[in-house]
Order: sequence, then structure tokens, then C-alpha cells
Amino acid sequence: MGGPCEVLVEVEQQATAVEIAHAVTSCAARIEQKFSRYLHDSVLSRLNANAGAISAVDEETANLLDFASHMNRLSDGLFDITSGVLRRAWSFDRGDRVPSSEEIAALLPLVGWSRVRWERPHLTLQPGMQIDFGGIAKEYAVDQAASECARMSAAPVLVNFGGDIAVTRARRGGQPWRVGIEGIDAKAGTAAGQVELAAGAIATSGDTYRYVKSGGHRLSHILDPRSGRPVEGAPRTVTVAAPTCTQAGALTTLAMLKGQGAEAFLRNEGARFWIQRD
Repeated sequence: MGGPCEVLVEVEQQATAVEIAHAVTSCAARIEQKFSRYLHDSVLSRLNANAGAISAVDEETANLLDFASHMNRLSDGLFDITSGVLRRAWSFDRGDRVPSSEEIAALLPLVGWSRVRWERPHLTLQPGMQIDFGGIAKEYAVDQAASECARMSAAPVLVNFGGDIAVTRARRGGQPWRVGIEGIDAKAGTAAGQVELAAGAIATSGDTYRYVKSGGHRLSHILDPRSGRPVEGAPRTVTVAAPTCTQAGALTTLAMLKGQGAEAFLRNEGARFWIQRD
């Protein structure tokens, strides 16, 4: 899930809390096993390995592909799950290695949802292409875990997978959960703000942990699929509140992709958001 995960349960019975924690753990493990690009035997890895041929996918995978296709259309191609192949050139390990123009140019022919044939439930990637649910799967996992918690118990629960969060309901007495927004100086250990969340979810995207340095500047891991390079003028972090974590995550990514236009985009969407810039 790309970071520390936790579940907070407001309940008196320890057995209930343990049962919920186990359910959340199982949900995270299942989705990671299925959609991680780092596991060679995941469903996602098998789809990528089958590039050049037709692959039939299950309903859950088809739903994520439909969502990705929808977001691609809404963003005029900026939200593109085929752009993960660019990480063959980019490391985003907080170092200072920036790939050459030639390295990036060699990968760009493998980027573009328009080059993919998706006719539910059949997916065909061109040889060498890959898909990556990195901008969707963690947020989806949060929503799935929160839904399972709500099914199991009436207890208020907060699910946090690497900073992407959903709550099942307000805390006892109708009090909201209070969630801190991490400052862009992660070493300081202080919150840049606080979100009160009685329902729904929040998601954050930014360069706090994943970036490279170039000419004294931080280059974010959010890549423009058209150029193969980090988005210019992107905020340091974007946090969005929405009814679901999947929706919040999509809006944070789209806002990052808008660069200098991030604030205007989110205001136009009527989103509740927090943005940090240098």
C-alpha cells in the first residue's frame, strides 16, 4: 500500500476491534496481491506480461478499467494508467538522476490509453505496453475495507492506508474524526492543517516522499503522459475530501496534473481541498 497502514475502531469490546482489524488486513492483502505492479504473480502483472494478446478480466478488474477509461476521457488524456511504463526511466528515489531525453522518447510510444483496446471484459495491450493502477488501487482498497467494516459492525471506524483515509461514520456523540494534514517538511513532524471528517474520505498526492532533484528543484513523481516528464508547476501536495477515497484520489491526481491550474480546477469541481506550495 506504499506506506504505514492503520485502522482505528471506537468500540468497547476488544474482540470486535480485533475482528475488524483482521478484516481490514485481509482486504488490503487481497487487493495488493491482485493489483500490485511489484508482485510478479499479481493479476496486473499477468495482464502486462500478456501484452500483445487478448486478456479476459474478472468483474472487479473490469470495473477499475472502466473507471480509468472514464477518468482518461474526463481529463483529456492526462489521467492515463499506461504511463506507469515511464518508471523504467524515472526512479523517484529522492536522488538526483534525471533520465535523458532519449530514454524518455523511447518509452513514449508505449504510453497512451488510446492505444489500448478495451472491450469489456477483454483487454488488449500493444506489445511492450503496461497498465498501472497506482493512482487507483490504494484508494479503492481503502473504500473496500471501510465498506467491510461498516458491514461487520456499527462501531465508528477509520481506515488509513498510507495517508489515504475513509471513515464509516462519525465518532460517538456525533463528533467528527480529526485528521492532520502533513506539512511539506516531513521531518518537522507537524501538521499543516486539520480536517474534520464525519463521513466520507480524504486522499493526498504530492512529492513529500517520491521525487528526484534537478537543479535545486524537486521533481514530483506525477508524470505528464504527453511529455513523459514531471508536471510543471504542480503543487507540493494536494489533499481532497470526497464521498469515497477513490473519488478523492482521482481528484488529487487530476489536480496535480493541472499544475498551476490545480486550485482553479478543484474550485470548479466544487471540491473541498487543501493545497500546499513552496
